[in-house]
Amino acid sequence: MLLRDRLNRRAAAFLIVPAVIVTACGGPATQSSTGGANNVPPSSAATTADPSAVAMVPAAIKSKGAIVVAADASYAPDEFFGPDGSTVVGVDADLAQALGKVLGLKVQVSNVTFANIIPGLQATKYDLGMSSFTDSKDRENQVDFVTYFTAGTSFFVKASGGPDIKSLNDLCGHHVSVESGTTEQTDAQMQATACTSAGKTLDVQAYPDQGSANLALTSGRADVGMADSPVAAYQVQQSNGAFKVSGPSYGNAPYGIAIPKGNGMAPAILAAVKDLMASGAYKAILKKWNVEPGAISNPQINGATS
Repeated sequence: MLLRDRLNRRAAAFLIVPAVIVTACGGPATQSSTGGANNVPPSSAATTADPSAVAMVPAAIKSKGAIVVAADASYAPDEFFGPDGSTVVGVDADLAQALGKVLGLKVQVSNVTFANIIPGLQATKYDLGMSSFTDSKDRENQVDFVTYFTAGTSFFVKASGGPDIKSLNDLCGHHVSVESGTTEQTDAQMQATACTSAGKTLDVQAYPDQGSANLALTSGRADVGMADSPVAAYQVQQSNGAFKVSGPSYGNAPYGIAIPKGNGMAPAILAAVKDLMASGAYKAILKKWNVEPGAISNPQINGATS
């Protein structure tokens, strides 16, 4: 499977409360983070520059002294807007800031529509993409990746009266909401073809961001939602009992930090990720956001499994 291959993937704090939905989905694509957000606790492990990793940073990037990291801030807890409504926070935002400290670079995390991140990297508009990207073989033809996490895809439904979905085959006869450009969309559309062949139907509703996909489920336009497993779990947690995860997750695959193809930055990012793992900062960030089950211990450059 291609996770927010997702051919991409993501979400905002469960978007069950209309005010939250507006905050998560309504901000302009220029909102960014250069640090923490109001009321969001910091990670406990301190991070300092690693001279060996700093030495690996390409001269063209080192001379700028800063990097722009693109993230679609609609995929909580991985990346979303903090309480101030403009600062990008979450797992990927914290990891991006920590990587910058290891590499001696300032970091700006900017909100960018998911489908625009890889084209932006190819156009050198952004230096990194950290947005719950599944590292896939197809994507590795467009950008380089450094793996740092693992996740699957989960289904979530209304806790009362929602359908019992345990696999993609169970989607036949239902209305499913997904984020556009994600693996979830790819998986659901492939299943729709299978449903049609079996004389059944599957309505796949693709939305520009995960917040809109969640709202479709909340409003009843869809009866099944799909997202990466940590994101689906967060959505359910934030729903105050209105939603539940249905069935087991499937298709575990690595997340990757996306990097412009062949620009020389991948070895430096790999060294920095290993540094964060060795120092304990990596685990501290995952613990802060309650996503420790996705931790890995062997990051790789272009480590796609499918």
